[in-house]
Amino acid sequence: MNGCRIPLQAVLTPPARRAVLALAAVSVLMSAAASRASAATAADSAKTATALIVTGVPAPKLGGYIQVRELAQEHVGLTAYLNRARFSVDGALQSGFTYRFLTELEASAGAKSPATVSLREATVKWSEAPFAITAGEFKTPFTREYLIPVPALEMADLATVVDSLAPKYDVGVMGDYALGSSATVSLGVFNGEGANAIANRDSIVMLVGRVTARPLPQLGLGVSATRDGADSLRWGLDASVQQYGGVVRAEYVTRHLRGRATANDDFGWYLFEAYRPLPRLQLVGRQEDFQRPARGTASRLRGAAYGANLEIAPNRVRLLLEFSRRISGKAQTRGDSFIAQMQAQF
Repeated sequence: MNGCRIPLQAVLTPPARRAVLALAAVSVLMSAAASRASAATAADSAKTATALIVTGVPAPKLGGYIQVRELAQEHVGLTAYLNRARFSVDGALQSGFTYRFLTELEASAGAKSPATVSLREATVKWSEAPFAITAGEFKTPFTREYLIPVPALEMADLATVVDSLAPKYDVGVMGDYALGSSATVSLGVFNGEGANAIANRDSIVMLVGRVTARPLPQLGLGVSATRDGADSLRWGLDASVQQYGGVVRAEYVTRHLRGRATANDDFGWYLFEAYRPLPRLQLVGRQEDFQRPARGTASRLRGAAYGANLEIAPNRVRLLLEFSRRISGKAQTRGDSFIAQMQAQF
């Protein structure tokens, strides 16, 4: 048998030869089908990619931030908690439309209740310079400090007058008009029921307007006003100056109720200062005073806070260290606290 080759036909019986031929035919057919399927899949993928390019709709952008805080209060002790844990989805559509979602994963429900998930923003925006229209749930255009994005806030918390008198998040429609880079006018109509309200219970709308101007590159001026029904009017003035790594910002806000003497109007102010001696280090300070004369001296709150922001990873990870002193209550007693907050933004 050395060097001798035996024909396959001599080894296989006729039935076996037919079976081998049948298997070979099936194999050829399956290979052809697989090749066609692969080609079709590649063609479909190419068509899908081409369609996305033609429509010009990019993939949505995911973002968010986490703020972990340690709070040491006089006569209270040490508390650790998630101050904020949020994620956002931003995207662009056709014809100048964009959309945005912002969700709070740790919305505080009080010291005795667990935090809950809460919607913060859900908007559809159309813009074509110099106009823009925004609809949905978002920040009302009232006060300079409240409109600063939360991750960019220099202090741990908002000034008391802003936190107390600004109308905050609401559901409505707002229009913007920009006069180049020198001024912007914003006017919105909202339910006035606050965030996540599914109805306007009193059928009265809240009008919120804001005008900003920049007469000089270093100087910004603003005025805000809110009318929520016939019995309430809020307005505020603000100014900010930036130069040589330093920032000074000030605001005054007041609220008048119909039938109440103007001497009893709620009002308050704050003065904020910041300086950046190093690219990654910012020193900050704020003094404030908030009063409600109709409720007496017990409702007055004065405060001062000083701290430093350290950019561990610029625009990504930041450490805030802050000392705060507040004087409040009928006896105007003093309360001190220390805050250490780590913020991670993605």
